[in-house]
Amino acid sequence: MDILKLKPVIKDYIWGGERLRNDFGFESDFDKLAEGWMLSCHKDGKNTVDGGEFDGQTLEEIIEKYGSEEIAGKRSLDFPYFPVLIKLIDAKDNLSIQVHPDNDYAQRVEGEFGKTEIWYVLDAADDAKLVYGFKKEITAEEFKNAIESNTLMDVLNVVNVKKGDLFFIEAGTVHAIGKGTLIAEIQQNSNSTYRVYDYGRVGADGKPRELHVQKAIDVSVTKPPKYDTKPMGKAVDNGDYISTLLTKCDLFTVNHYAIRSKIELFTNEESFNHILVVNGCGKINGKKLKKGDSFFVPANFGKYEISGECEIIVTNI
Repeated sequence: MDILKLKPVIKDYIWGGERLRNDFGFESDFDKLAEGWMLSCHKDGKNTVDGGEFDGQTLEEIIEKYGSEEIAGKRSLDFPYFPVLIKLIDAKDNLSIQVHPDNDYAQRVEGEFGKTEIWYVLDAADDAKLVYGFKKEITAEEFKNAIESNTLMDVLNVVNVKKGDLFFIEAGTVHAIGKGTLIAEIQQNSNSTYRVYDYGRVGADGKPRELHVQKAIDVSVTKPPKYDTKPMGKAVDNGDYISTLLTKCDLFTVNHYAIRSKIELFTNEESFNHILVVNGCGKINGKKLKKGDSFFVPANFGKYEISGECEIIVTNI
């Protein structure tokens, strides 16, 4: 099976901007392009193949036809369904203060797995900020009181953000992306999100967006974050490219490559590779590649080459 180019699934949430259209070339009738789902087999948005033998088919259909082990790799068998979801996020306005449940709670209450994720900051305004956990440890009762008294922002950990930062958002971490931030998000294949606070905004129906306060209290870890806000590995100059390990955990491994001329990568029987092109242009095995492209390299594909001047994020499991 050849490398599959995937079409993004566009989401038009109220806080979205124009960068996914203007900078990445995404096409949509939506006024606001908040998210592009670049690798997804989730029921709320499934990628289809763009061109070639499987044009128009969903990635999920191809996996079901040929088998998860054959397409996604042996590691995929450790998960009950396709394990990751990858997004580009353009926050023109602040996202809601929110939290995601862990696997146990999400399976019991939502019927799907929980959501641990990473954010890799692709660009940020000079004054961009994120909410990342709490300033200090508080009790669940104190958390509840802060929500009810509208003093939540006083207890949350608000941090300045810049290009190249890496945030590991473990399930249970209260968080929010701030306006002026462009992010690549790699997460568990889940869409379970509990809003705690939404700045009093209303949705398209003119009504305040739903909050999930009690569920958020149930699942939140009301402590400061335990992870640094930088990639796990240091940048390594390999001549033709610079490689940086962004994160490695039991859910996914993510690397960033700044390619000067070319790089050889590969897949084996263990896992697929997902290629997200976040800057520049070039070729992948001789076919054109540009900023905003998404490629799925099946397990057991073997070696492939990316050439040109570009930046890519490579995810496997």
